[in-house]
Amino acid sequence: MGKKVKKEAEPYPKDVFDPLPIESKTAATAVLMLSSPEEEVLAKACEAIHKFAEKGDENKTSLVCLGAIEPLSRLISHEDKTVRRNAVMALGVMASNNEVKKSLKTLDVIPAVISKLSPEENVVVHEFATLCLTSLSVDFSYKVQIFDHKGLEPLIQLLSSPDPDVKKNSVECIFNLVQDIQNRAAVQRLNGLPPFLDLLRSEFPVIQQLALRTIENITTDSETRVAFRNAQGFDRILELLATKEFSDLHEGALRVICNCLEDSESMQLIQTMGGLEQILQFVGTATLPEAQANAVKAIARMAQSNENRTILHDRNVEKTLTDLLMQENESVRTAVCQAVAVVSKNLSSKETFRYLDAIGLIVQLLNSEGTELRTAAAEALSSLTNSNKLNAYAIYDAGGDKFLVQQLRDSCTGAAVHAASVLTNMASQEELRRSILAHEAMPALVELLHSTDNNTLISAMQAVASLACDAEARLELRNVGGLSPLAQLLKSIHAEIRRNACWAISVCANDEITALDLCNAGALEILQEINLSPHRNNKFSELALQKLLDSSLSLKYSLTGHLSASDITTDGFYDPGQIRMGHQFPTLEDISKQVVNQHRAIIAVNVKPPDQFITKGPDDRKPDSPTETTASSVMSNTRSSKTPSKMKGKGHKEDEKKKDEDESKSQQETVVDEAWSLPYDAAFHNLLKEAAESILPLQDEVKMYTALAMLVCEAMGGQVEPEKLHDFLWELHISELKFEACSNIVLIGKIKKGTYLHRALLFKVLADRIGLSCSLIRGEYNRAWNEILIAGPKKRHGYSKPESYIIDLMHQPGNLMKSNSPAALAYQTI
Repeated sequence: MGKKVKKEAEPYPKDVFDPLPIESKTAATAVLMLSSPEEEVLAKACEAIHKFAEKGDENKTSLVCLGAIEPLSRLISHEDKTVRRNAVMALGVMASNNEVKKSLKTLDVIPAVISKLSPEENVVVHEFATLCLTSLSVDFSYKVQIFDHKGLEPLIQLLSSPDPDVKKNSVECIFNLVQDIQNRAAVQRLNGLPPFLDLLRSEFPVIQQLALRTIENITTDSETRVAFRNAQGFDRILELLATKEFSDLHEGALRVICNCLEDSESMQLIQTMGGLEQILQFVGTATLPEAQANAVKAIARMAQSNENRTILHDRNVEKTLTDLLMQENESVRTAVCQAVAVVSKNLSSKETFRYLDAIGLIVQLLNSEGTELRTAAAEALSSLTNSNKLNAYAIYDAGGDKFLVQQLRDSCTGAAVHAASVLTNMASQEELRRSILAHEAMPALVELLHSTDNNTLISAMQAVASLACDAEARLELRNVGGLSPLAQLLKSIHAEIRRNACWAISVCANDEITALDLCNAGALEILQEINLSPHRNNKFSELALQKLLDSSLSLKYSLTGHLSASDITTDGFYDPGQIRMGHQFPTLEDISKQVVNQHRAIIAVNVKPPDQFITKGPDDRKPDSPTETTASSVMSNTRSSKTPSKMKGKGHKEDEKKKDEDESKSQQETVVDEAWSLPYDAAFHNLLKEAAESILPLQDEVKMYTALAMLVCEAMGGQVEPEKLHDFLWELHISELKFEACSNIVLIGKIKKGTYLHRALLFKVLADRIGLSCSLIRGEYNRAWNEILIAGPKKRHGYSKPESYIIDLMHQPGNLMKSNSPAALAYQTI
């Protein structure tokens, strides 16, 4: 055999380029190769870029700078499977980079990526396509694109993929998508709930967690909750709770239950399944604080209905919650306080919590460092004290009122709101009110009246109203400047704020000083404006206006020109004439300082001697009943004044003098001397005694009114015929009285020539003091009159309906004219 010669390779055809093996060592070269027409080159370039991108985020950013994104986004749709697979892998890894995400927004890559989720593609493509969508779906604009291009349906189908990475990426992407409401509802429509429930049994904890978190999110949708019940979702969730090995899933499972318990159907279902007992048992046995907290939240959610609260009470839920208050974990104690707030809406639970001393434990939590815990504690106390005075006293015994007042100044809005609510509940008891005020609650509440938060304003005004029923509280409210912001809140555009402001003002207007200060702060004008509006007018605004006017009858008569029979005038009442809305209402002291002028005189009423005048306290405005200065007191004064002075010997006089000096000294300790006081009206006092002596013995009602009318007429210048009115020079007489007293104030008893308005006023103030009922109405051109109600003749079954009369005090004194009769109308007009 001859020697073998090596056979030479056949040369390539002349028109074919010989293969050129190239070893690239830079990413830039690989990016350039992405533009090659050769599939093998493209595949290798994509693979190299994928490996380079996996090494770190900086490499991904440099690839963006090299221009790799555009060709890669094109190559994921290449006809060659290998090129397509490698391009998807490269893009899927790079998509987590923020710069890559920005670049992809301009390329409309989402439809192409979604198309790679089709069953025709292999598992690797599915893995990296879902990875790409997972990274992009955290951005809202990409969520919208995925939804618009129907990417949710193929993602749900891939939840059943045999590959765990595909499952993990798909469930994570859907979890990102369902943060948006429209995607939550879409998952239910696409029957996506059953696959998620199946994933709860996955052998991979990360898939279980993601599936559970997604279920938690989508069960906030009502339709999904129905689907959850129909798919036996509760079975799967309660199964998780019963499995100790799944302790890491217990917290999420309880959150799902909390969502589902929004529906009464779910509540009934979980009870029939024994879920309630399981959750209560879980609360006591759970070792993880987060799981305990969520179990308590589930209990709170269950307790939303009255029926469920009764069931929970029967299962001694109060003991379970009270025990948990002793936990050191703040999130657990916060959840417990929130649950107590709901559970204690049951009256029996309120009592049970007090017996278990839960209130004392919650009070201590008001002093915690955590804002959320302080807020929850105050919320619990607010519920516990609602319509329960014994619980209010329990807070007081535990020193809670001090902590609550401190919490009014809390930087957290919710804490201050609930604290004010608790104080409102406690303030129904006088002893507790005093303690609350002693801790300077009123200044703190006034600070809250400047808040911009609606709930804070409402709670603060309710607390002010509950405390302001005490005179000391109203005095403090005035001193700390609380009336002006209260009046301004009447202008709020929020109806609830206006209603509460009206209520607070109606309470504060229980004394004349506060009422006048509120009027001067603009409350009266604002309330009148509100009551004229058909949209803003309400029962509270009407009550507030009426209370303001009733607290100062002088103001009421001046503004409205009317005092009803129930408006009982007292000493210090005066008539400054009709004033217009918005004008400042002058006090008697202000008027006394004015120089005598040509304007109408201010008619004032007073039978108190100067030594009996003391500084008006907040509640010295009105008597407790209309008989404060009525017949009995007047007759008593009359009898004492009739004691003959001659019967008093010299020694007796000295004893009286010494006694008066002692009384004067004792009064100096409690009485504050005023710079000015209304002079004593001796003439009016004499008229009052005469009225009491001559009229009260009369038994017939008509005779009493007639006798009083004749007394008034005689005191005011006698009968005046209508045609002789121009000769009755009452104006000159009043002017003389003004200059004689060097004051614009004229005491009513000094008027000896009085016209309609003077006589009607005298009739009213005398009638009020001797117990007769009448109204006072101001007309035009110095006219005024009194209306009285006279019972009709007695019938078989009682008296007929009383009729209204106007009594003549000017022309035919004592003549009764039926209201609206021609004679009455003539008396009322010129």
